[in-house]
Amino acid sequence: MREHDEIVKDIKSVLEEKVAQNVAAHNGAIGFIDFAMDTGVATLKLSGACSGCAMSQRTLKEGVERLLKHYVPEVNAIVGKDDEEAAEQGYKPFVPKDERDL
Repeated sequence: MREHDEIVKDIKSVLEEKVAQNVAAHNGAIGFIDFAMDTGVATLKLSGACSGCAMSQRTLKEGVERLLKHYVPEVNAIVGKDDEEAAEQGYKPFVPKDERDL
């Protein structure tokens, strides 16, 4: 069984090498918060344009979670948390056009 620090190092490496460039292209960022050894759940921070974005949960589940599970077998699931300072940085949650017109 691998040590917690080694797993965290691998999670951060996947985020940096396989995820960062793609989300940065959309003015976003996904960072590491925590990994729970007992459940295999990685908690990630959604920053920039990712924070509050309607597509962020889909990106997490279909993209980031799949990558992490592949490269870090100890990861069973991920949870995303929005950056609480995103609004202060000028990022607002995405609201589809048809809902803005209501």
